[in-house]
Amino acid sequence: MEKVKVGMIGAGGLANAVHYPSLAEFNDVEISAICDLDTNRLKNTAEKYKIEKTYTDYKKMIKEVDLDAVYIIMPPHHLFDLVIQCLNSKLNVFIEKPPGVTSEQTRNMAITAEKNGCLTMVGFNRRFIPLLVEAKKRVLERGEMIQCVATFYKNSIGAGPYYAGAIDILTCDAIHAVDALRWMGGEVVSVASDIRSIYAEYDNSFNALMRFENGGTGILLTNWVVGKRVHTFEMHAKGISAFVNGDDSAFIYSDNKEEPLVLKAKEVAGSSENYKYYGFYNENRHFIDCIKQGKMPDTNFADAFKTMELVNHIYRSQI
Repeated sequence: MEKVKVGMIGAGGLANAVHYPSLAEFNDVEISAICDLDTNRLKNTAEKYKIEKTYTDYKKMIKEVDLDAVYIIMPPHHLFDLVIQCLNSKLNVFIEKPPGVTSEQTRNMAITAEKNGCLTMVGFNRRFIPLLVEAKKRVLERGEMIQCVATFYKNSIGAGPYYAGAIDILTCDAIHAVDALRWMGGEVVSVASDIRSIYAEYDNSFNALMRFENGGTGILLTNWVVGKRVHTFEMHAKGISAFVNGDDSAFIYSDNKEEPLVLKAKEVAGSSENYKYYGFYNENRHFIDCIKQGKMPDTNFADAFKTMELVNHIYRSQI
């Protein structure tokens, strides 16, 4: 196909910050239609990206417009019915993380996608951060992953639970760190975790020790009541270690040398735009390329189900 015809369901802040600008830069993509219940957001986004067909009813949009794929960018507790409807209409589907509220929702979305022959993707953008991808490549050149760490800290004191309690923090947001551990270390066979509610009436601290299939170790460190947002990663193989902050830089130490190899996030990505150096551009490119090639994306619904099941494993395995 010369152009992938995309319909957008959602014109909120995240969609406008990362997905619309990414897709608008692709010469082989046409944003054919847009849908949002907020008519002001709908109008402003359609005008900015010169999208002629606008809707407030997504069912009408997917019925009237010839589309190859649909982006559904909205809160997780609103996703399921729309995803199933689009899959049953034989449309390829991209959604943001998390892929629903429960692993059972994710499993059934994956089953429905398979029945309808649809390509699917979940926006686990950390896997597509150019700096992280480059650091992982350099580490694995030395051998299999021995140990990896994902940390995710925030200060959300007094903020209340996500979406007034519709979904928990680990599933909704800290899942980025959980998925990154699977991407770095592989599938997990055992877990020991420590989960706490600190200065809150809901769980906001999630820490876990994991054993991967290859015998390596994974460590999850998250806490939502600390100093500020800090989101970092470590990867270790024989004779090499990478310490990565996806927003800034990677320090790669090897063979006992004092001076590290320093990689800068913006330089590796070739851009100072957040949506490019933080992986959003590349994840969108991956989805479009997979549609053109008839290939299932890496972070498809079936793979996302494994990450959701790992979240469940962390909850079940508290010390």
